[in-house]
Amino acid sequence: MTDLPVVGAAMTLKDLEIHRPLMLDKHRDLELQDFVYADVLNGDWQSAVDEAKRLLDGHRGRVGIHGPFWGFAVDTMDPEVRAVVRKRLLQGLDVCEALGGTHMVVHSPFTTWSYNNLDNYPNGRERLVELCHLTMKDAVKRAEEIGCELVIENIEDKDPYDRIRLANGFGSDAVAVSIDTGHAHYAHGSTGAPPVDYYVKAAGNRLRHVHLQDADGYADRHWTLGQGTVNWPAVFEALNNLTSEPRLIVELRDAAGIPASIAHLESLGLAQ
Repeated sequence: MTDLPVVGAAMTLKDLEIHRPLMLDKHRDLELQDFVYADVLNGDWQSAVDEAKRLLDGHRGRVGIHGPFWGFAVDTMDPEVRAVVRKRLLQGLDVCEALGGTHMVVHSPFTTWSYNNLDNYPNGRERLVELCHLTMKDAVKRAEEIGCELVIENIEDKDPYDRIRLANGFGSDAVAVSIDTGHAHYAHGSTGAPPVDYYVKAAGNRLRHVHLQDADGYADRHWTLGQGTVNWPAVFEALNNLTSEPRLIVELRDAAGIPASIAHLESLGLAQ
């Protein structure tokens, strides 16, 4: 058991109050999800950080946040919208610095539409990457300064290599790759993408973060692990071949299912 990876979880501060003993029992990696909203980032987020520090007293696992994403994409073509996105990313990194966070999740710009159409336009793929650089360059520099990783999470991504090429294009250790197992399973079941373990194999040691959620291959379920059809033995076999020590973060619609999700992986002999 001691050689198995230790699984962490994503939750709000309210849920952390409930699950604090679980998070401290093996110093599990934590992702706080209170900071995805504009009203929080524009408000008194420092109080939330102070409360997180109080709850995490004695915790030695890695801590990060899910970055803002509602209402925008990092490849936006509108320069005025881009200015807002830059601001939101930098606000998220201000939170990370105050929290001592080491990762912030950023959503991938790649869609089902882009898979079929990027190469239908002259330099379409290059233009998407250029737009992402225009939006994220200040955030990348800031992340480098505070020792935080921007991990780019698959959303609709059908080609598991697109995000890797995008991350590598920044030429920075502060930009890495994230995989959401349920998103990958949706893409596999509904758009013909490869299975989840292929996403892990494609990312290799560029993978620094994983959202663990179960699903049915039809929608973004965020079910308790064991309730869906994700092939967990195949996923963890691929993860076990990595040396990058990605954060393994259970991310559920209902945080009450976190203990059962960890117990399910334990019952399969995959994690603790």
